[in-house]
Amino acid sequence: MATQPDPPTATRQWKNEPGQWSRQAGAIQLQVDAGTDFWRKTHDGGIRENGHFYFQSTEGDFTAQVKISGQYCGQYDQAGLMARVDQATWLKCGVEYVDQSQLASAVVTRDWSDWSVRPIPDPQTTWWKLQRHEQTFHVSYSLDGDKFHVVRQAFLTDAQQLQVGIMACAPKGAGFPATFSEFTVENP
Repeated sequence: MATQPDPPTATRQWKNEPGQWSRQAGAIQLQVDAGTDFWRKTHDGGIRENGHFYFQSTEGDFTAQVKISGQYCGQYDQAGLMARVDQATWLKCGVEYVDQSQLASAVVTRDWSDWSVRPIPDPQTTWWKLQRHEQTFHVSYSLDGDKFHVVRQAFLTDAQQLQVGIMACAPKGAGFPATFSEFTVENP
């Protein structure tokens, strides 16, 4: 497998770059801007496309993994991984802070967003894995970086070319600090 630890920004780029971020010792630290999200139509009819997304292009099957810590404090604060074809076709997964609890969250969007969650303890750090095998996308999390728990399996797209990376949003709160480390994208 070809592993690509955080390469130069010529390979990875921002969609909606946060106002404050840095890369130090292989970790990306950012202050998530307030009023940011990725969401389409479901519940309120709105389309939000201003969340932070640091990505690289990949093709075919892949495994993306990252270690995340965040100081979640506002309703729907979130940090995780994202796979994206375009504005209307994407999947995001990670920790989402809802009603003062951290949840394992996955949103699959094919024009309309859906949302699934499951309770997890309120850990300081979580690891997230997003895998594509043929047409199936697998989402899982870990509390120790070793044992992963399935959150969701879904169909997203037949498209082979995708953008894959880390994402963070603060739809309702004032923003929060988040750290992403050990971020890799592997192709078999």
